[in-house]
Amino acid sequence: MTPQHLPTHGENRRVVVMVLPGGKVSSHRRSRCWHLSNVRMRPFTAALRRRGFEAVQVRYRRRGWNGAERSPVADARRVLDRITASDPGAAVVLLGHSMGGRVAAALSGDPAIVGVVALAPWWPAGTSLDLPEGARLLVIHGSADRWTDPVDSQSMVDRAQRAGTDAEWIGVEGAGHFMLRRPAHWHRLASDAVHEVTESKAGERR
Repeated sequence: MTPQHLPTHGENRRVVVMVLPGGKVSSHRRSRCWHLSNVRMRPFTAALRRRGFEAVQVRYRRRGWNGAERSPVADARRVLDRITASDPGAAVVLLGHSMGGRVAAALSGDPAIVGVVALAPWWPAGTSLDLPEGARLLVIHGSADRWTDPVDSQSMVDRAQRAGTDAEWIGVEGAGHFMLRRPAHWHRLASDAVHEVTESKAGERR
């Protein structure tokens, strides 16, 4: 697919999707390409590319969030800064699973962000979103998740809606945290959500 056929946002802005894998609560071990958190997101990245999106999967240097260090945030920030340095007008969508959802929340205030799609996000008490005006939030969470709490993510969506953000929570009945049941369904939900974020905003400008 040639660049001129890639999806655009609004007034023909280039769209880049940053794919943010999960991780561990605490670990300073180096992240490797074969770790399941990284492997798990490759089909999502591939599904987005098949839909015509420019997708960049981030690999953190360390496996854990690590408390106040917020280890993966700096790694994701470097990728975001490279995108905006190469194209200051780029529209960036953050797609994050589990800890990747928490990384997305930490980056959500950047003016380049036009949407966050969070899959079973890890959003403990104190996590906040600071989306730019007009950005969208879509959360997809399995009802049988025992690692992260779908009630917490739904509460975050409720708070975002009350603050005036265009936000939606989508429950997947019977699905667990690692998206192993009907994986193709998850890949389609995620790519549809990214498409919805970009298309809805483009439509507002037509």
